[in-house]
Parts: sequence; structure tokens; C-alpha cells
Amino acid sequence: MSESAPQSERELLSRAGALAGWSLGEIANAYHFPLPANLSGHKGVIGDLLEHVLGATAMSRPVPDFESLGIELKTVPVNRRGRCAESTHVCTIPARGAIAEQWFTSTVRHKLARVLWVPIELDRTLKIDARRIGAACLWSPSDEDEQILREDWEEHMELIVTGRFGELDARSGTYLQVRPKAANRDALVPVSDESGELAATLPRGFYLRPSFTTRILSDCNTA
Repeated sequence: MSESAPQSERELLSRAGALAGWSLGEIANAYHFPLPANLSGHKGVIGDLLEHVLGATAMSRPVPDFESLGIELKTVPVNRRGRCAESTHVCTIPARGAIAEQWFTSTVRHKLARVLWVPIELDRTLKIDARRIGAACLWSPSDEDEQILREDWEEHMELIVTGRFGELDARSGTYLQVRPKAANRDALVPVSDESGELAATLPRGFYLRPSFTTRILSDCNTA
């Protein structure tokens, strides 16, 4: 049984802080949450476990995980030097209808307005259940961070709304990048191309670069 939804930031941070130092297996056993033997085909299971334990309410809806608090949960694998090991998924990009989106009402902005970051030990010699949970922190982007995120988002969205999907490149964007998000290369979705004709492309998502999330965690630890 999952926890009830936290009623305040303080309560949420207290719950997350109580998990620090415990292994994923210990937490999963305490909450009768089944963990797979590895992450192959189960990439989101760690986030699912923490959502279950901390009382997230969003489920699969495009709103912050703790909807009443406006807080998104992000679990990030970090190595022994405290560096994030991979890009962090923010949200899926709508294949159609994106033309109506503006930065101030965008899913990306809502998702990143307030984030609970929970680092997870990354040691490939350890099984998933032996990996430990690190110290959580709450973060909001500074004015400078938001300006850069907005510029990245607008650059990517210009290509998306004009159907120039072939120009989308994970190397673009200072903090925010676009990457494919599909089970395989055959998982195509219908889109309108640059000429307005019906076409097909891989589904994509917005992701934060590892260098940016590493800086966020470092700032949290020194605050």
C-alpha cells in the first residue's frame, strides 16, 4: 500500500530524507513493492518505487507528481563522484498539436518549476536492490536557469511545430535536449512534415543534460 499524499513541502522532504542511506531492496521489501532483477525493460521502476513510497498522485497524467504541491519527483543515478550518469527525462513531446504551446503554459515549465531530486547510487557491480538512496533536495530554477531552459525549449519547438523532425538533434540545447523515446525504431507516430503532409517519426521527449543535473545536485549539497 502506498503512502497518502504529503500535505506540505516540509512533510515531503522529511519523508524523502528518511530514505537516505537505505537500499532500494530494503525500501521495496518494507512496502511490498516487487523489484525486477535488472533494469532491462524496467527503466522506470525506481521512480515508480519512490512515487509509491512518497505518495505521488499524478500517476501517468502530464502534471507534477505531487500535484497539490506542484512538485515533480526525479530520481537520478549518480556515480561515486556525485556525477549524474544519464540524461533525465522531463516529459514526452506531443507528436501533434504542439503548435498551440507557449513556454509559460508548457508541460516542461510546469514539470521543472519545483523538483524533488533523489539521487540513486550507480554501481554496476551491485544488483538493483543493493543500490542505496542518497540525500534528497528540493530545487527550483533560478531566473537565469529558466531563461536558458526557455531558449532551449523554443529552439526545439520551432523545429517540431514546423515539421522539421529530421533536424532535431540531441546535441542541441544548453540544458534541455530532445531525444528519441521509443521501445524500438519501429514504434513510429504520425506527424505533419515540413510540407504539411502526413508522415511518421519516432516519439521524442525532452531531457535534461547530465551536466545540468550534476550542477543542480552540487548546488543543493552546498546550499
